[in-house]
Amino acid sequence: MKFYRSKFFYLSILVVLIILFSTSCVPMKKIKYLQSEVKKGDAVQTTFEHKKSEDFKIQPGDNLYIRVNNALSTTENIFSLDQESRSSNYYNDVGIYLNSYRVSDSGYIDFPFVGKVFLKDHTLEQAQELLQSIVDDYLKGTTVIVRLAIFKVTMLGEFNRPGEYSVYESKFNIFDAIAQAGDLTTFAKRNKIYLVRQTESGSKVVHLDLNDIGILESEYYTIMPNDIIYAQPVKGKNFAFREFPYSLIFTTISTTLLLINFFKTN
Repeated sequence: MKFYRSKFFYLSILVVLIILFSTSCVPMKKIKYLQSEVKKGDAVQTTFEHKKSEDFKIQPGDNLYIRVNNALSTTENIFSLDQESRSSNYYNDVGIYLNSYRVSDSGYIDFPFVGKVFLKDHTLEQAQELLQSIVDDYLKGTTVIVRLAIFKVTMLGEFNRPGEYSVYESKFNIFDAIAQAGDLTTFAKRNKIYLVRQTESGSKVVHLDLNDIGILESEYYTIMPNDIIYAQPVKGKNFAFREFPYSLIFTTISTTLLLINFFKTN
């Protein structure tokens, strides 16, 4: 009877150890990006065409960088603001914000000499064409440049450096955003990334699977201004390990052997 109790005790410890270590480590399959090779016939697909996402549309509260270039000097150009000569901090975030054109709640900007110009729901290209046509009525040989002055992306959850980031590139994708935030942590649920995108009617939540290579053909692969990206943690994060806990295993085995030896001698 004592033999069977001892055997049951050892078996119980073994089962507990197996359960502990099988549930405490994050599997490599859940950490890898762009899995599942796509085949075209007999060949593996290596080229992916990005679906065109909706063009960004100007909304109230946006800040626009607008510049009118022509052959005239700055003082003779009635559409030129002299902020660059006035502000040595023009090229930092604060300078850009203070010297940009803010879209009012009603969708207008105050453009020099012209007055109010309605830009709400225009794409940047449409806004540029509209302002170019207005400027051409006053000056010839001009080039109008319109850019979004402040492009913000917010990264929340299981990132190594979560926070709000400024972007200065026109082409910016989900992996660019993840790299900005120092990559996802080991405990991030890569198959359940949530993207919150602002639309004309409100906010739209989209589920993204970064484990699936098909993300490269998603219309949400390209990041838009003011997007929020949230990375969920895996279940049991508080009990999981980043790396296989060899030292803990050896300590547990040593303790178990001591307990076995104790019960044998008593």
